[in-house]
Amino acid sequence: MTERIRQLIDRLEQSRSLTVPEYAELVAGYSEEAAACLADKARRACSRVYGDAVFIRGLIEIGNVCRNDCLYCGIRHSNRNCARYRLSADQILSCCREGYALGFRTFVLQGGEDPSFSVEAVCALVRAIKAEFADCAVTLSLGEYPTAAYQAMFDAGADRYLLRHETADRAHYQSLHPPALSFDNRMRCLRDLKAIGFQTGCGFMVGSPGQTAQTLAKDLKFVETFRPAMCGIGPFIPHKDTPFGDQPAGSVPLTLYLLSILRLIQPNLLLPATTALGTLRSDGREQGMLAGANVVMPNLSPPDAREKYTLYNGKLHSGAESAQHLEELRQRMAAIGRRVVTDRGDAAPG
Repeated sequence: MTERIRQLIDRLEQSRSLTVPEYAELVAGYSEEAAACLADKARRACSRVYGDAVFIRGLIEIGNVCRNDCLYCGIRHSNRNCARYRLSADQILSCCREGYALGFRTFVLQGGEDPSFSVEAVCALVRAIKAEFADCAVTLSLGEYPTAAYQAMFDAGADRYLLRHETADRAHYQSLHPPALSFDNRMRCLRDLKAIGFQTGCGFMVGSPGQTAQTLAKDLKFVETFRPAMCGIGPFIPHKDTPFGDQPAGSVPLTLYLLSILRLIQPNLLLPATTALGTLRSDGREQGMLAGANVVMPNLSPPDAREKYTLYNGKLHSGAESAQHLEELRQRMAAIGRRVVTDRGDAAPG
């Protein structure tokens, strides 16, 4: 590790802010020594805010029908090899009941942008979940909507909304998405969600085609200035039935490095060790925690749905990634000195 990288790490820890060129320099200056230094500081920062707690979210993949044609995504509209499904409201509530009995107090409803799943249906589902599980948080991750639709979801009782920005670089964004999707609208959605009062989550892929240290620096600066409640990052993994099917996967070590940077930027951030991380590395969740993460999202979806929600090749949905194997996850977290808690897991003030 060069003296310059050491200086940037120390300054980031102290001020929680760097310029975009400095973030680019820090990203480009990755080394195992720098990663170890950052991870140590990130673990300490996380511990000061959250102690040894690991928050669990019950992920329910409610459907893989999507109107969009994002170039990286396996459930893109034009993928004719994707076996489509939609869960009914009764199926989703059944998943919540199973999850509640297992100890989950946050349910994450994730799906493609399905034109048949109306705003009214989303709101009715949220109200039903909150009526039965009043002590639980409901998180939605259903893509882009008009402002009024987000307001209706919030008024129905949804607590959080996750919308990955994917990249904070306009040109890079357009290279990953069809013309129908715009960088400006994605940013508008995120601003609206936060202004309405949602605990708002953003996030980006690491190693997506065309990404550079400079584009990653813009992501880091965006998180610094936007100050989300949560930020989900994971390595890009190609899907065979997409235009990026022959592209290499993103780097696990760089993803861990960026997790540590994000923790220093915002110590109270809810920072998941994502499924993509666990897919590329068998101990990905543990390594994510050791880099500063504090959230995992085991899968509560019905088994046949998990097999169809194929965002990328080899997506993990069994073992400790499954909500039904929560005890295994507890043991794996305990082995690295962390404790899975039964808690809504709201973001700490800060």
